[in-house]
Amino acid sequence: MSGHPAALDPDRLAAECDFRTTRRSGPGGQNRNKVETAVILTHRPTGTVAEASERRSQGENRREALFRLRLRLALEIRTPAATAPSPRWASRLRGGRIVVSPEHDDFPALLAEALDVLAGRDDDVKEAAAALGCSSTQLVKLLAAEPRALGEVNARRGLRGLHPLR
Repeated sequence: MSGHPAALDPDRLAAECDFRTTRRSGPGGQNRNKVETAVILTHRPTGTVAEASERRSQGENRREALFRLRLRLALEIRTPAATAPSPRWASRLRGGRIVVSPEHDDFPALLAEALDVLAGRDDDVKEAAAALGCSSTQLVKLLAAEPRALGEVNARRGLRGLHPLR
């Protein structure tokens, strides 16, 4: 299992967070204006913040805020990559293809692992893909599923004089 905070299960990650509720204006009727359904999470170890307010219930907003927090941690925090792909990564690999939807709970952890491996290999996509057991095309598709991830990698590649990924 990866040591990345985005790979933590939601309950363990929530235990590392300060949890705040508030009201938000906008669509949603009286419930939204009278009840504190908006959720703001702050990950204490990193200071990373995520919030959700578009759902009508606090529980739904909490789940969405946790997912957003995991995604933000995947984008912002780099950890040393393991020498072999994690069991989670291996379970999502089918014949060199990465099978995961950007809305799936595993997506932030897989994205974090891909970004860690890329960072550890100076953003060389071929090397990183080989280390992860997938094709370069599949790795770029995973990054492209979250435009901020692709932008981060392309910014680092630009600083190294490498062409951007598409």
